[in-house]
Amino acid sequence: MFEDLIREMERMNGQSVAVPIETDGNGYIDKQCPSEGCEFIFKVNGEDWSNIFKDEAVWCPFCRHEAPADQWFTIEQVEHAKAEALAVVKGEINSALRSGAQKYNRKQPKNSFISMSMTVSGGTKRTHTISAKAAELMQLEIQCESCNSRFAVIGSAYFCPACGYNSVTRTFSDSLRKIRAKKESVEIVRKTINETVGKDEAELTCRSLIETCISDGVVAFQKYCEGLYEPYGQAPFNAFQRLDQASSLWESAIQKGFSSWLSNDEINTLNILYQKRHLLAHNEGIIDLKYIQKSGDISYKEGQRIVISESDIDFLVSALEKLSKGIGAECNNA
Repeated sequence: MFEDLIREMERMNGQSVAVPIETDGNGYIDKQCPSEGCEFIFKVNGEDWSNIFKDEAVWCPFCRHEAPADQWFTIEQVEHAKAEALAVVKGEINSALRSGAQKYNRKQPKNSFISMSMTVSGGTKRTHTISAKAAELMQLEIQCESCNSRFAVIGSAYFCPACGYNSVTRTFSDSLRKIRAKKESVEIVRKTINETVGKDEAELTCRSLIETCISDGVVAFQKYCEGLYEPYGQAPFNAFQRLDQASSLWESAIQKGFSSWLSNDEINTLNILYQKRHLLAHNEGIIDLKYIQKSGDISYKEGQRIVISESDIDFLVSALEKLSKGIGAECNNA
């Protein structure tokens, strides 16, 4: 009576169930970092996943965790696959039970004083899987400068998932974009914290947001310069945090210093911002004689605290962009 069910159970022993994964409207597949401390979600181009990515290793664009290609399914995809596999197994069992019931009923004698029949009700009849849906499109699409693979993220990406390459240029561009985003979010943050916590907390938070933009810009430019300078030798420790020394290093390497791309007034203003960053990092922003001597900024007296404005951030980003484009162009032509 249960021969069909037994045969079906034996057939399914060790059988795998394939669940397709859909690409989004731009042809990208959803992936997720398998590291529990990260779980960064991103997308990779479907064609590149087949043609460029290697089975042995894929890298997380955010943390550079490395793992084989079969470990990058998203949590949603895994849960969907489990549900689909269970639905298929239930459907196959249901189908085998119905088949067995039909065969049993056909064997029963007709016109017998006592008759028996078997009915299978309920359960699912589906024996095929439904594709895992793609998540929404991600606006930031990137193509690796090294292997040409295409991927997409929300926020920032530092590494290519296909080859692990870290693009100095892209990382610097992302850093400037984050600085702009922080500056442009200040009033929204101020209003939200003011309404939920209070004015004092709102002011402290927004001031910190603006002030950290200076440090973010200086450090981002330092890393950018260190990355591009590697072919020319080993730069002294933290040399690119000091404008004069950084300019001299580039002038020796590519025969162009910062005055090739910035006016004297722009260099002086940028130097003041660099010195302000140093005060924020090492003296809580309190003016000392060394700051006045190194920056030439006579608008403050010793003991005062510096003020960072949104226009300072705009100038910093603009000046660093000019320098980075100039240096990058010269390095590419070298």
